[in-house]
Parts: sequence; C-alpha cells; structure tokens
Amino acid sequence: MDDRFTRLLRPFLKNASEDTVITPETDLRRLGVDSMQAIELLFAIEDTFDISLPDEELNDVTFASAGNLWRAIAAQLPGGPGGPGGTGGTGGTGGEEAA
Repeated sequence: MDDRFTRLLRPFLKNASEDTVITPETDLRRLGVDSMQAIELLFAIEDTFDISLPDEELNDVTFASAGNLWRAIAAQLPGGPGGPGGTGGTGGTGGEEAA
C-alpha cells in the first residue's frame, strides 16, 4: 500500500486512534467506514488517484479491508495489473500508456 492511500484513508476511520497502524488487514468497517463513508471515500480515491474503480469492485468485499481496497486501486493505476502498461507500478497521472 502506498503512503498517499493510507493518508487518504485515515480521516475516514472514525473509530481509529492516532496510534492505529493501517495494514492490509485493517478492518475498515470495524474502524468506522459505513456505507455513506464508503461513497465519500470512493470519490476521494477517484479524485486523488485520477482513476475510476470498475462497478464490479464497488462491493462490500472491496471495502472490507485496507488491503482489498488498495488492490482494487492499484489494479487501475498506470503500470498496475489492470492499468495501462501493466507493470505493477503504484503511481502516475493516468495520462500516458506504455509504448
């Protein structure tokens, strides 16, 4: 998971303390992400990473843990498994595809 993602996620975890470490196993529901917050989080993710999560990823399993959500995001990033380039990268603007 990337630092930008964990910084983005933290304000949505209303039941987390400042000391809570966000790991791939972090249970987002237990830490306060309800259905309304999931929608707000989705908008924040799409704006921050300049991606659009596919409809099939907009489900309870994806939003159950930080790791599940990060995998869905990473798959849409340029260089990610589902993104342009397909090399597994974690960043970029989404504007260019690999040649």
